[in-house]
Amino acid sequence: MIGIRAIALAVLALALSACVGSMQRAEVVDEPAMAQSSDMFWRHIAQGHDRDWFHLLNNGEHALQWRLRMIDSAHHAIDMETFLWKGDRGGSRVFGHLLAAADRGVKVRLLLDDSFTPHEDLALLALDSHSNVQLRVYNPYLIRTDGMTSRAVFNLDDFQRVNHRMHNKTLIVDGWAVAVGGRNMADEYFGLHDSYNFRDMEVIAMGGSVAVAARHFADFWNSGWSFPASQVFSEPSAQPDLAGLRRDIEQRTGKAEVHSEGELAQFWQTVAKQAVMGEARFVADPPAHRNPALAAEQPRHLADIIVKAVAEAEGEVVLVTAYLVPTKRLAATIKETLARGVRVRILTNSMRSNNHLAAHAAYQGYVRELVAAGVELYELRTDASDRNLYMGAPVDSKKLGLHAKFMLLDDDRVMIGSSNLDPRSLKLNTEVGLLVDSPQLNGYLRDAVAVDFLPRNAWSVQLDSDQRLVWVGDGKRLRHPPADSVFQQLEDWFIGLLPIDAEM
Repeated sequence: MIGIRAIALAVLALALSACVGSMQRAEVVDEPAMAQSSDMFWRHIAQGHDRDWFHLLNNGEHALQWRLRMIDSAHHAIDMETFLWKGDRGGSRVFGHLLAAADRGVKVRLLLDDSFTPHEDLALLALDSHSNVQLRVYNPYLIRTDGMTSRAVFNLDDFQRVNHRMHNKTLIVDGWAVAVGGRNMADEYFGLHDSYNFRDMEVIAMGGSVAVAARHFADFWNSGWSFPASQVFSEPSAQPDLAGLRRDIEQRTGKAEVHSEGELAQFWQTVAKQAVMGEARFVADPPAHRNPALAAEQPRHLADIIVKAVAEAEGEVVLVTAYLVPTKRLAATIKETLARGVRVRILTNSMRSNNHLAAHAAYQGYVRELVAAGVELYELRTDASDRNLYMGAPVDSKKLGLHAKFMLLDDDRVMIGSSNLDPRSLKLNTEVGLLVDSPQLNGYLRDAVAVDFLPRNAWSVQLDSDQRLVWVGDGKRLRHPPADSVFQQLEDWFIGLLPIDAEM
């Protein structure tokens, strides 16, 4: 019965969508990229630094603190893009500080992908109603419903277009500083969730890469596929209520405590003194222009950079990715790299730690091939002994997942960004990253991730003497992927039979 209802719903959705027509580009006036402000506040911080410098955001609490400090430090402008926002404690704190910045005259531009906007229309419209805030939605769904599943079904006729998403995550302040990495705006990315939190990674950069990031944001903002919120959330019932949004945020988070300029200057000066130096290049996929459904518009630029970086490694490559479903090109490059004698280590999610079982099911088909080729493959333990590093106490009943996306290339290069190593990131979604030449940053990041590879925190996937896969860790040796239950194993196996790799 469920199957018949699902088929009937899909048929109805296709019929309705055929009557609606296709989405056309938004008609918007081009706006310039953020210029670097002339404030002495920033000039004092940058004084004495003639190279790019960086500060790692290795755990959720530290990342949230610095995101709020960046917002509070803005004197003129904030540009922020994110794939996902939730109105929970973490997401509300970010929005609360954005509102406080707008209240003091800062111009805020917020670009949000449309994947996770169901049920958030009122809050997003309310934020956009502030005179100093502009909110746009990238590549919105034409037929809008209250649920993600129904929205996907009712837009099946437009699948090629809506399957293209903006997975970018950047925060740019006054043209002086940018944060780049994997975190979305929700509790689980900041260690605040009551049951499941992510191990993630970001970096704050100051220097020449900030202007490139600002131009990237403007490209997306002006692309024609970033629609003003008022054009997307246009239902009669969705009326903006800014006062109500302020009350909701205060109920979840308390009154926003905005740091004084003196406190902020001290925070920045301390970080500047401890800064890691290097040369950075901000890299990103371009936005769609004519139509996201066109094959010629598929974002491949960042994938080219990732493959090239791996191919050029001379001694060691460390890949950390939430989802590992290598494309043919990436798999071939990894094998060629191994054949040259380069060591390749990969950390990804286990079945238990993965928040998308379908992604694990697709990955499972590549495990033997990678291990047999010589990859040192590790899977994060959801019950990692050191998960307290990434979430608030108490942790006994909480699970850990991996969401970080970065690479260590030999001992002198780093790439941190939003891209996983799967077809969705390498072919379908737009992604961003910071490619950095810096032995010092490489060393800092290598030290930060060393704990995640320990047997108490990750399974080592190996081939035994009989060429069977085994999962080894902390005195245990398993002959099957670690799972919550037999049912989860069966579900993973069944999903793995489906031809879904290209969509992961």
